[in-house]
Amino acid sequence: MPSPELTVVIPCYNEALNVAPMVERLEVALAGIAWEAIFVDDNSPDGTARVAREIAARDGRIRCIRRVGRRGLASACVEGMLASSAKYVAVIDGDLQHDEALLPRMLAALRAGEGDVAIGSRHVAGGEAAEGFSALRRRISDGGTTLARFFLPVPVADPMSGFFMLPRALAEEIAPRLTGRGFKILLDLLLSAGRRLRVVELPYTFRPRQAGESKLDATVLLDFLALLLDKWSHGLLPLRFLAFAAVGAIGIVVHLLVLSAVLGPLPFAQAQWVASLVAMTANFVLNNRITYSDVRLRGAALWRGLALFYLVCGVGVAANVGVAGLLLRDEVLDWGLAGAAGALLTVVWNYAVSATLVWRAR
Repeated sequence: MPSPELTVVIPCYNEALNVAPMVERLEVALAGIAWEAIFVDDNSPDGTARVAREIAARDGRIRCIRRVGRRGLASACVEGMLASSAKYVAVIDGDLQHDEALLPRMLAALRAGEGDVAIGSRHVAGGEAAEGFSALRRRISDGGTTLARFFLPVPVADPMSGFFMLPRALAEEIAPRLTGRGFKILLDLLLSAGRRLRVVELPYTFRPRQAGESKLDATVLLDFLALLLDKWSHGLLPLRFLAFAAVGAIGIVVHLLVLSAVLGPLPFAQAQWVASLVAMTANFVLNNRITYSDVRLRGAALWRGLALFYLVCGVGVAANVGVAGLLLRDEVLDWGLAGAAGALLTVVWNYAVSATLVWRAR
């Protein structure tokens, strides 16, 4: 086989039913082009990697990377791009919602030097997203798009697109500066390039999903905000810490709401313990889903992690109650500010132990 000119990277999680149709569609769309496809599977329990390997056994253009112990769309895309030796690399979702027929036009634009990055766009003339988006996904996408435009050094109509192509050499140049977390790898590339990239946007219609379930939900916004803050601060604050801090802020709100609800029937110290326990549980769930999504605890490991989180963070709660009680007793602060001060102490302690113990419990 000739060396491929184009590598199509397809990040996957539970997309077994879409693998064969994707290969068939790529074969039709890329006729006459030397191409390969790399399915990067995050150890899907539905057998996505098995299906991809069965096809790869018959078709040398297909490869599969099965990742065990790490997760995340952005990091999967980076790993797939760095596994390529082709001149150009493209990223397309494994759910068949992107229009693979656009790939030859994207390749032609890059060959002609029209841009450094070719983007499949839903928000330029001729593009459409109405049929492929749920109401929730539309709100997430529209909100993220508006916010992202304030940070980008170059105008992009669809910076949240997950469908794009660029020279492999450019991907390798930018890769060491990428955060590699979250769902918005294109935005990460544009913000990490270190210069204004020339962008060409080509319209396509975002299609409805035919099989499987969407992986996006409202928690994506927190990860997205952390990415923007990371780039805005030039990496001064680690992305994981920013995500943890965002979750911690939610935990403080939960803590104060619970404290206000139980204070009165319970004395302050007992109410503070109850509020702390509820906030800790909320923080654990959200951090497992967002901050540590790439090493998310599941099954028995989830319950062991929660137990360890309770155990170690109990020290933080004790300090929380002690500090808040002292401030309240000495009338330094009222109950609301005293409770917030104690909760803030717990958040700092939780971050320290989470990175070193809880999400390494496996």
